[in-house]
Amino acid sequence: MPNPNNSALRSWIDIAPTSDFPIQNLPFGIFETPERGPRVGVAIGDYVLDLYAVSQFGFFEDLDIPTQPKVFRRRSLNTFIALGRPVWRAVRQRVSELLRHDNDTLRGNEEAMRSCLLRQSEVQLLRPVKPQNYTDFYSSIEHATNVGIMFRDPANALLPNWRHIPIGYHGRASSIVVSGTDIRRPSGQRKAPDAAAPTFGPSQQLDFELEVAFIGGKNTELGHPIPLQHAEEHIFGLVLFNDWSARDIQSWEYVPLGPFLGKSFGSSISPWVVTLDALEPFRMAGPVQEPEPLLYLRQADQHNFDIRLEVGIQPADGPETTVSRSNFQYMYWSMAQQLTHQTSNGCNLQVGDLYASGTISGATPDSLGSMLELAWKGTRPLPLTDGSERKFILDGDTVTMRGFAEKDGVRIGFGEVTGTILPALG
Repeated sequence: MPNPNNSALRSWIDIAPTSDFPIQNLPFGIFETPERGPRVGVAIGDYVLDLYAVSQFGFFEDLDIPTQPKVFRRRSLNTFIALGRPVWRAVRQRVSELLRHDNDTLRGNEEAMRSCLLRQSEVQLLRPVKPQNYTDFYSSIEHATNVGIMFRDPANALLPNWRHIPIGYHGRASSIVVSGTDIRRPSGQRKAPDAAAPTFGPSQQLDFELEVAFIGGKNTELGHPIPLQHAEEHIFGLVLFNDWSARDIQSWEYVPLGPFLGKSFGSSISPWVVTLDALEPFRMAGPVQEPEPLLYLRQADQHNFDIRLEVGIQPADGPETTVSRSNFQYMYWSMAQQLTHQTSNGCNLQVGDLYASGTISGATPDSLGSMLELAWKGTRPLPLTDGSERKFILDGDTVTMRGFAEKDGVRIGFGEVTGTILPALG
């Protein structure tokens, strides 16, 4: 059986070398048109392959997929994900075969071609999963150190527990929206350092956070931890994630339980979920962990991934400026460690749950993953291409995050996650 990650594979669909979606990627998502309603799709070049239509034409008939074709006619990927990794892999394998340059099964069927392939520009991409739960981690040592220098003690920037456990908090799943959804500037309590009392009003320190999130792929039972060596079996795939933050609201309300209103007004995810299988060629070792983690978090294999990330800010009437170039490989705590720690107390997981990495920052000034760091708490305004400056995000600004991995001439991309800031209400 051909390896769908083979760098030599070519599709009969014309795909630009710079496309995020070559035949080696085949990420899953949800799309709709006025005529079709919501369906499961796969991105290939500038097109979407409609898996409901593919199933109707019998191309999955021998794969033993329960409840097909109905499983491909859903508003989220949750039902498909719940079928398990053997099904995900079988579908990706079959799609790869159908799209291969030397296979005429789909290409030679004109009726199937018209029904199964749509241009991405002609469909609406929806939120790919419906998360019941959302965890945001804090797993970049560079970001945690920068925050500690700014807000705590520069000589002891990291919290005492930071190198021992993947720190995280439970966020608000209901306000996670798909790329392209406008974000309303939040209002809340904030207190200036020299003020005697707090005031209520629109946030003046609105920020982005460059993150990558993974999607839970299995339900688990309460009281059953997941050993680290099996953690990745519970991961369906990855998306780009912008964890919008109101820094002034967050800093005033901050308690040991974690952020509250400073975060829950909105988080944005990219529409295409890139599978762990597609990212297999880009595995790499993470940073050396000192001191060595406790035994249940100790990992020997390569659990980090070389995924290049960037952030652009575009004013309402100006060009976009790239303000950050970072990499997912910088993460101190891996996804496997995060998931193992999350369940170490017996916490149960649900299909479609979302787990964000926390802000991804590198060691260089241009690799910082938030305005808080790039403009250093507003003390070093960031110049944009149009001549303006930013301490934080303004109304009308559009923030766009992009990510891709590249090796042996193959580019596996995520597309982008974008959001525009609307003025606060009231």
